Amino acid sequence: MAASHIDIKNRKARFEYHVLETFECGMVLMGSEIKSIRAGGAGINEAFCSFVGNELFVRNMQVDPYGTNIHFVHEPRRDRKLLLKRTELDKLKRKLRDQGVTIVPLRLYISDKGFAKLEIALAKGKKTFDKRESLKERDVKRDLERER
Repeated sequence: MAASHIDIKNRKARFEYHVLETFECGMVLMGSEIKSIRAGGAGINEAFCSFVGNELFVRNMQVDPYGTNIHFVHEPRRDRKLLLKRTELDKLKRKLRDQGVTIVPLRLYISDKGFAKLEIALAKGKKTFDKRESLKERDVKRDLERER
């Protein structure tokens, strides 16, 4: 099966947070949701991850309704369960106890086997001066590219 080249990134996350560690996880999706993701109808810019009991969920991830299907319509911003190993979930839960640490989605893509995968990161929020440094680095990099 040829996988489509869907790669939806959360560019704002790398600007707002210091990425400490990344994880790759699957998601529990409905049929119309995976069809919509494969068609490119998803967004993770405002999404975040949180624990409910011992399970990790991605919240506020936008998955548009697929086509004109009126019988099996899903809720666009519903909570979707993330599939991780128990050891990874325990590690994330332990690390979340630290001050200022959160879990943010970085990238949504279709794997080689055709499954929707979400790359999440354990991240710590940046201060305003860190954000200014990021902007300076980006401007310098852009200027160097123009000179070439």
